[in-house]
Amino acid sequence: MKYSEFYSFFPCFIAFLISFSLAASAYNHEHFLHCFSLHLSNTSSISNIIYTQNNPSYVSILNSTIMNSRFAISSSTSKPLIIITPFNASEVEATVVCSKKYGLQIRTRSGGHDSEGLSYLSPVPYVIIDLRNVRSIEVDVAEKTAWVQAGATLGEVYFRIYEKSSTLGFPAGLCYTVGVGGHFSGGGYGILLRKYGLAADNILDAHIVDAKGRILDRKSMGEDLFWAIRGGGAVSFGVVLAWKIRLVPVPSNITVFSVVRDLEKPETKKLVHQWQYVADKFHEDLLLSVRIQAANSTTKGNTKPLLQAFFNSVFLGRVEKLLPLMQKSFPKLRIVKGDCFEMSWIQYILLVNGFSLGTPPNALLDRSKPQGRPMSFIAKADYIEEPIPEDVLEKLWKRLYEEKVGIASFQLFPYGAKMSEIPESQIPFPHRAGNLYEFTYLVRWNEDGNVTATERHWDWIRNAYAYMTPFVSINPRGAYLNYRDLDLGRNNNKGTVSYAQASAWGRSYFKDNFDRLVHVKTKVDPTNFFRNEQSIPPLPLR
Repeated sequence: MKYSEFYSFFPCFIAFLISFSLAASAYNHEHFLHCFSLHLSNTSSISNIIYTQNNPSYVSILNSTIMNSRFAISSSTSKPLIIITPFNASEVEATVVCSKKYGLQIRTRSGGHDSEGLSYLSPVPYVIIDLRNVRSIEVDVAEKTAWVQAGATLGEVYFRIYEKSSTLGFPAGLCYTVGVGGHFSGGGYGILLRKYGLAADNILDAHIVDAKGRILDRKSMGEDLFWAIRGGGAVSFGVVLAWKIRLVPVPSNITVFSVVRDLEKPETKKLVHQWQYVADKFHEDLLLSVRIQAANSTTKGNTKPLLQAFFNSVFLGRVEKLLPLMQKSFPKLRIVKGDCFEMSWIQYILLVNGFSLGTPPNALLDRSKPQGRPMSFIAKADYIEEPIPEDVLEKLWKRLYEEKVGIASFQLFPYGAKMSEIPESQIPFPHRAGNLYEFTYLVRWNEDGNVTATERHWDWIRNAYAYMTPFVSINPRGAYLNYRDLDLGRNNNKGTVSYAQASAWGRSYFKDNFDRLVHVKTKVDPTNFFRNEQSIPPLPLR
């Protein structure tokens, strides 16, 4: 079993675009640049941070961190008038002030994994703030905290923590090229959530540029705005420059296993069904997820798909403690010592990202696209409150046979433990007690640019999602902001939404916390400067 199979990668997906007036664009472009230069004391550095469409590096900068090949910018898609790659807060501040003055929208990109491409695509004239140069990390081992700038990647965060301590970590995602700016502000879950909650649950302070161009920290922004940006999507409220995070203890050795079972066998079907009843009740140090996928197998020269169930586990302790827990909580999986591997936390991060044994940890500092050009992706998410009947699951698994050319999978990620202890209203992310697990639908493929292929994959994932409607959370049907889903509610093509339009998807992401988010938005950005197709709307001005 390759350790790269421990992790299913769920990054970005789709956006719709329209053309805009070239005359207006030229006007905004020229005046923006003049305004920008007036706001900076050191104008000699401007050429190093501004990329216009006439710059020879413009296209490479624009495409460089797009992690879903469906969103690669082509000649037929709308493009930003200007890309800003700031090095400091004053350059971000100037971008906000000048964009607002000349009617340009802002898209803020840290890692490029935005699930609908909204961090770098817009149907109206816009500017991209690309935070690739704003990525310093300062770790304080004694205080068990770190200041992390928003353009840093998770790999950079984990490595910088490891440099200072092998027994400290942070509860965020596993994909090392994901940028922390969006990941933290949308919630940010990973394999430590049952012990420590989400990334957003462990944020202590932040620096943000608001709609007035002011640079604020937690004290000056106030507790309402600080609450909103931790799980409510910071791009609705400003541009986050940095996060102060709480580091958490991890043992010097953890134990992992990944075992695969043939889903064609009745006993495996029963295992997956039984997992629903126990996974959220395991000890908080144990996380056992399930991934269902169709693999190719060769029998007598004929290739046919084989349905497989991958049981992937991380235990915050030694194997001697894990085996009794598994025997007590899930004995039918029949885990033995030979299935298990002990390693350090940083070794695990490397292995799940496809690095070979012995790879030095500084490999996590590589910000380039993993394994060359990435595939195209579509994903959706649901929350499961009651175990799904075995026959329903079996019919769902068989849908994997229908997906042609691409690689389709279902991920079952358990909640419980710490996630059930944190109140729904503590931060905007509300999916806490009462949820057994998160259910994610994913399809990946290589036919980028093929419209027919993209439509086929959309049809497959939408049909699977529709089939599950009677068996998932209702009123509202839950969704996860970091797997943003524009199917939850389309708006007009101007990137703005009304309160009534937004309620449909807003309550899926945030439940009753949506009303408080709207209140905060109305208070801090009443003219709705920071907006996209699914941003938090302010209440109408009176």
